[in-house]
Amino acid sequence: MAKKASVNARFDASMRVVLLHGKESFLKEEATAELGSVLSESFGDYEQFSFEGSSASLADVLDELRSYGLMQCHKLVVVDEADKFLAREGYRKALEAYTKAPVDDATLLLRADGWRPGKIDKLITKVGTKIKCDPLSDAVAVSWCIKRATSTHGREIQRNAAVLLVERLGSSLMRLDTELAKLSAFVGPDDQISRKDVQELVGQSREEQAWVLQSAIMSGRCQEALGKLHELLEISQVPKELVMWAVSDLLRRLHTAAQLLRQGVSPRAIISQLKLWGASGNRIIDVARKGEPNKFAQLLQLAIDTDRRSKVGLGSYIRNVERLTVHVTDTIGCL
Repeated sequence: MAKKASVNARFDASMRVVLLHGKESFLKEEATAELGSVLSESFGDYEQFSFEGSSASLADVLDELRSYGLMQCHKLVVVDEADKFLAREGYRKALEAYTKAPVDDATLLLRADGWRPGKIDKLITKVGTKIKCDPLSDAVAVSWCIKRATSTHGREIQRNAAVLLVERLGSSLMRLDTELAKLSAFVGPDDQISRKDVQELVGQSREEQAWVLQSAIMSGRCQEALGKLHELLEISQVPKELVMWAVSDLLRRLHTAAQLLRQGVSPRAIISQLKLWGASGNRIIDVARKGEPNKFAQLLQLAIDTDRRSKVGLGSYIRNVERLTVHVTDTIGCL
């Protein structure tokens, strides 16, 4: 039996259909994680199944909702591009019928950028909830950055720095959060993120060049990766802390992708969730499929330890980054 949810929660375990609609993907991901946390607290382990609304069949989605899982536990069935799913002939009426009498041991999560209101909206609110995930205004995005820097990244950001960050990047929360993570890695543990830090590290070509190191590492060729590393550090003058963060970020993506693949999540859904685009995204999926999640977890821990040792003066920062880059590149090349 589900436990009672907290009064302030947007979700509770009794909800059987949830709709998240709007163009701010970060808010949808946050809400999805919040819903998953509520289900986990109420039911313990639960199984998640993901479908792309533009290609999944109605029968596949309904069968997954109504069938018992191998683990006999609660299910979270996610349909992305739900607006396209409902636009297909007969699908809207069929889902309206399901929403009138949803099963007890599964939660249906509909996610969509656009949404055409209709009869199904009222049906959803009777058995669940619907939440708008629209882009924030610039002013609200500034406040969000200030709060996010402290709560998630463990750093304070000055208001004028947050204002400049939004001016340069817009209000996309995914981009803002990525930059906050990099800025937090760059400044010292007792320092605030200043406007000068944003001026130097955000929106500059040298920052963008740092991320080509990820492609070189993914090639699996140590000579190529080391060559790109020295080019960035010595010619482009990219901050060494930013290079270290680029390696760690790549390993986080590989670890997450490897975990999701083994949970049965489709490559397309992973590419969308992790914002992996083009050939580099396909390469990450390919490497994640070949390697075990625990191997990438070990590499990520090594990167974290290397960064920590370097910051306290245990070895040359450059030499430490070189050794880490060679080890990660060689491991990927051997998969």
